Amino acid sequence: MTFIGLDLGTSSLKAILVNEQQEVLAEHSVRLSVQRLHDGWSEQDPQSWCGAAVEALRALAQKSDCSDVAGIGLSGHMHGATLIGADDQPSRPCMLWNDTRSHAEAAQMDADPKFRDISGNIVFPGFTAPKVEWVRRNEPEVFAKTTKILLPKDYLRLFLTGEHVSEMSDAAGTTWLNTGQRDWSDEILAACHLSRDHMPRLVEGSEVSGILRADLAADLGLPQAIVAGGAGDNAAAAIGAGVLEDGTAFLSLGTSGVLFAANNGYRPYPATAVHSFCHAVPETWHQMGVILAATDALEWLARLTGRSAEELTSGLGDLRAPTKSIFLPYLGGERTPHNDAAIRGQFLNLEHTTDATEAARAVLQGVSFAFADCQEALAATGTTITRALALGGGTKSAHWLKMLATTLNISLDLPKAGDFGAALGAARLGMMAATGAGSEIATQPPLAQSIDPDPKLTDAITEGHAAYKAAYLKLKDLSS
Repeated sequence: MTFIGLDLGTSSLKAILVNEQQEVLAEHSVRLSVQRLHDGWSEQDPQSWCGAAVEALRALAQKSDCSDVAGIGLSGHMHGATLIGADDQPSRPCMLWNDTRSHAEAAQMDADPKFRDISGNIVFPGFTAPKVEWVRRNEPEVFAKTTKILLPKDYLRLFLTGEHVSEMSDAAGTTWLNTGQRDWSDEILAACHLSRDHMPRLVEGSEVSGILRADLAADLGLPQAIVAGGAGDNAAAAIGAGVLEDGTAFLSLGTSGVLFAANNGYRPYPATAVHSFCHAVPETWHQMGVILAATDALEWLARLTGRSAEELTSGLGDLRAPTKSIFLPYLGGERTPHNDAAIRGQFLNLEHTTDATEAARAVLQGVSFAFADCQEALAATGTTITRALALGGGTKSAHWLKMLATTLNISLDLPKAGDFGAALGAARLGMMAATGAGSEIATQPPLAQSIDPDPKLTDAITEGHAAYKAAYLKLKDLSS
């Protein structure tokens, strides 16, 4: 038997085919585009996900034998508001996770204590519920004809199976879920002018959600495989990395940044702006500190300077004390710990000698300090991280990994070459659903190396983090 993992990312959809030994037999990625019509807006055409999935699945079938595919798992970027009508077609473009136009709606919801009490989280502007409320207020004709609201990967599921289904890890990022009870909250839905009729059916990520449509299977040359519940992208990445046991963690250095810790119980602490969500397998939860711009901040500097990210970081040399320049990486607002959609990034203490390399050093350090803020927020909930797997495209920079390990004062474990992210996690969930296998198949990957902190720089980086925090407070005062 073989299994497919589909990971719907913001910039691409990735498909992988694995065998029962979880060896990757084939993979294919399809690029996606994002539309930003106004400041703070971020939208995507849901139909593009379906076209990308068809292209990726066809490519897998051309690269390898897919005749024995038994299970398909789905992963996707969270919080997107995909509104569909009675014909199951999108009523408007999907508002993505980094769309912050609904900050006023989010603040109004968050001021009502029941939202935090029931969902276990602050109502962030990026979450699904305030986006749908924005549509209700600003596009009433769209809201009126909406029959179902789906998360991005769940719209892709609808295309694949014809079923309206979601699962716990992704649903926990909507604000509509009672995260402790793992069920939709009728009280919150009513407060949002919605009902269960608008919601998809819920399953666990490792359970069966449907079967690949017969016509689509025939068109793609695939069997009618089981489609698993799947997971939101970070929970799927945790399954791919084997981060399920209490106390295990990963640091994701991608477009956004995530510090993720698995929990054996539900530990909400909304005041910290730490996300407390269901995990992708039953009776488990997880916490996340989230920063909105990680490698995205370096890519911003690359566009500004006309140099690639690789060129900017190639001359950094050995790790040293933080540069005088301070970079606050709030290019599109920030989540943990600030919960501020309106704040924007800032460069401070620029000098005549500040060149592109020094600016890159400041950007890497600023993102690292943002991760340190997340670490402190997690510690306030009682979750201590002593080591973590390092995942994501930013881990190609050895300098950045050493900087992060030293800034956070933890060891970072770098997996050997291979895919141990959300696509593999989705495939593993597909395997669980199709075979009845348990979470024991979600093992941690073999390691290439471990990066330990440099104790000689601890004091200097502590001082640098204090200067970073002071710069944030000044920016906050100016913003208000």
